Amino acid sequence: MSEQEEIEKSDSELFREAIGRVNPVKHDVHVEETEKPKPWPTQRVADERQTLLDMASGLHDPEILETGDELYFKREGVQNRLFQRLKRGQIPCERVLDLHGMTIAVAKEAFCDFLLMARKTNWRCVRIIHGKGKGSRDGIAVLKGKVEHWLRQRDEILAFSTARPVDGGTGAMYVLIRR
Repeated sequence: MSEQEEIEKSDSELFREAIGRVNPVKHDVHVEETEKPKPWPTQRVADERQTLLDMASGLHDPEILETGDELYFKREGVQNRLFQRLKRGQIPCERVLDLHGMTIAVAKEAFCDFLLMARKTNWRCVRIIHGKGKGSRDGIAVLKGKVEHWLRQRDEILAFSTARPVDGGTGAMYVLIRR
């Protein structure tokens, strides 16, 4: 016998010793597993969650607005006459949300809760006070841009407009809500 055959034989013997006695399988039946769960888009869900967190924390920053900038928005289908009444402050505001001094995350939560209550109680017009940014570090109205961005994302918002000076001017806005 050659040296190679001896090594192979000893390897084979070592293997048999290591695994011990083996019993042959008596049947060849495949056991079905339970129904597999439907696929779940975990990455998309994680991405959407992260986007919401970024928006609430201020990492997602829509354009920064100056204190004096007036904001106007009207969805398609809203009559011009109704929009003009909103801009003039001629539609009575049923409730007011004041976000002065809040962090972005706290303001976002208060904003969402307020709009949920507005939909449940069928408020037609509300006023949101976001402030002019005079109390912020850089004198920039951070919440103003955030509120504008949040309002544009909501389908129930028909229109919004900067408030009249008597109601807060560029530090507040009138918001028209779908019934």
